[in-house]
Amino acid sequence: MTGKAKSRRRVLRRIIITLIVLALLAGAGWFAYSSLKAEYTVTYDTYTATRGSISNALSFSGNLGLVDSATYAASSSGTVKTVYVKAGDDVSEGDRLLRLNNGETITADFAGRVNKLNVEEGDEVAQGQELVQVADFSHLQISFRVDEYDISDVHVGDGCTVTVTALEKSFDTAIDAIDHISSSGGNVAYYTATAHVDVDDANVLPGMQVTVSITQQETTDAVILKVDAVSFDMTNQAFVWMKNEAGELEQVYITTGVSNGNYIEVVDGLNEGDEVYAEAETQAVSGAASLFSSLFGGQQFNQPQGGPGGMQGGGNFERGSRDGNSGERPNWSGGERPGGGN
Repeated sequence: MTGKAKSRRRVLRRIIITLIVLALLAGAGWFAYSSLKAEYTVTYDTYTATRGSISNALSFSGNLGLVDSATYAASSSGTVKTVYVKAGDDVSEGDRLLRLNNGETITADFAGRVNKLNVEEGDEVAQGQELVQVADFSHLQISFRVDEYDISDVHVGDGCTVTVTALEKSFDTAIDAIDHISSSGGNVAYYTATAHVDVDDANVLPGMQVTVSITQQETTDAVILKVDAVSFDMTNQAFVWMKNEAGELEQVYITTGVSNGNYIEVVDGLNEGDEVYAEAETQAVSGAASLFSSLFGGQQFNQPQGGPGGMQGGGNFERGSRDGNSGERPNWSGGERPGGGN
């Protein structure tokens, strides 16, 4: 056999071996892909549009304080001749509280309650000694701090709801004043706002912690939906997944309104009672399938029938915008503090 023939045979053998190796690699790749398809599944949860009310609000923490309080002292030394009240008594403006033997009579400057009575009839008192304290517990002041990010949304005259934390009792009032000179020297500036409230419960006392909620937006008798059921496309347009007549899921764009971070108003695109679907869970993969998934960017290779692209049937339905079909969901809270809404 000539040298040229031997050379051609060696080349042909190498080509055949190369083709065999490529065929084996292709088969292994197809096997891995097929295995991944069988293991990588997505389940969906269902939500129903309902009718209700939504409001969102700014929420701040504060505390109750006295507006009118006075402690009366003796203007000169003497003896307590007559005591007209006892601790806990309610008094009106001008009522006599006590009288000294030198003719000095202590009267209330405002309506309130005798909070402390420090003397009894016959006691000797010195000039300047504190005798009795009166406080108005029915008309209290609320002070709360507003940070620099929210101060532009808080105004004198804004209606607000004051909830006493310990008693879960609420009162409606309005903001009376705002101190626009910052009271803090840290990284965030804070401003003090005040409001007043008339209290009809003797258990509501100065010093108690309160939550002040200022409603920003509100809607009633509206079609509402859990925000977790809403997705957004790359242009930030809201949509939901709904089943068509063929039982397949398809995108339906909606117009949204007020949101409280939990529910959102659907102005157009859904009716009360409509069911929508959102991705709930993706089954984890392991071993070679997990490696293959990472190589392909975690794409969905298999979905249960009835979803987008031919998915049918139910499943577990709960949350989320669909990867690859939407951008990030906006922050519905809009800087809100806790509280308000459904």
